[in-house]
Amino acid sequence: MAITAADVNKLRKMTGAGMMDCKKALVETDGDFDAAVDVLRKKGQKVAAKRGDNETTEGLIFAETTEDGKSGIVFALSCETDFVAKNSDFNAFVRSLVDVAMKNMPSTKDELMALSYDDKLTVEEKITEQVGVVGEKLVISGYDVIKADHVVGYNHPGNQLASLVGLNKASETAADAGKQVAMQVAAMAPIALNKDAVDEATIARELEVGRDLAIQEGKPVEMADKIAQGRLGKFFKENTLLSQSFVRDNKITVEQFLKNSEDGLTVTDFKRLAMS
Repeated sequence: MAITAADVNKLRKMTGAGMMDCKKALVETDGDFDAAVDVLRKKGQKVAAKRGDNETTEGLIFAETTEDGKSGIVFALSCETDFVAKNSDFNAFVRSLVDVAMKNMPSTKDELMALSYDDKLTVEEKITEQVGVVGEKLVISGYDVIKADHVVGYNHPGNQLASLVGLNKASETAADAGKQVAMQVAAMAPIALNKDAVDEATIARELEVGRDLAIQEGKPVEMADKIAQGRLGKFFKENTLLSQSFVRDNKITVEQFLKNSEDGLTVTDFKRLAMS
């Protein structure tokens, strides 16, 4: 059958694929739109297989919160080049995935991948289809959820970095303070909420490095452990959120800033995603 420009445009709007790819798919399937969609999906799978080992260091990240402020997500979709990452169609596609996540609030990336994107494809299948459209490997490189009394998100300009902060109080003051702390998380990249949340492997590694450095500096062996403990304390102060110096007033810690903002206010959880 004759394939019209209107047919090609219709398939393009359905899939986001290029005009020539849509025309070829319709010709191959004799104008059957469902079959043509499958052809484009298979093309995406072929491209994905070929580019499986490629690095995905570009992409977009978004932090979003629910209307009631009780939940939020931070989501990252990575691609291979900034040419794709800066494309408006790619931006719209990432936002559509964020919309699916916000509507369903899955707990994990695997749960998100299994969700329906539309009435035909899952999120995972849609991403594979989109691989065929852009010709690059696409990967959900990060996905986290926070639920708290109040959740605040921060998107750094350019959407290469985003953060999410959960607070134990819901008020206008808490929301304002949360925005400041979300920016702190983005800027200072803390590894944990406080020293009690730092995993044992990290503590052991820092103690070992501190001990070795002390010995290399010529300090007595019997003093090395004490020096290592001191350096561990400095590590906690610099790398755990509540102990970090507040970026807008380095005379106080983040913990003190929150208490000064509202009595008893603190962070219950935070997440940070950045493109490598």
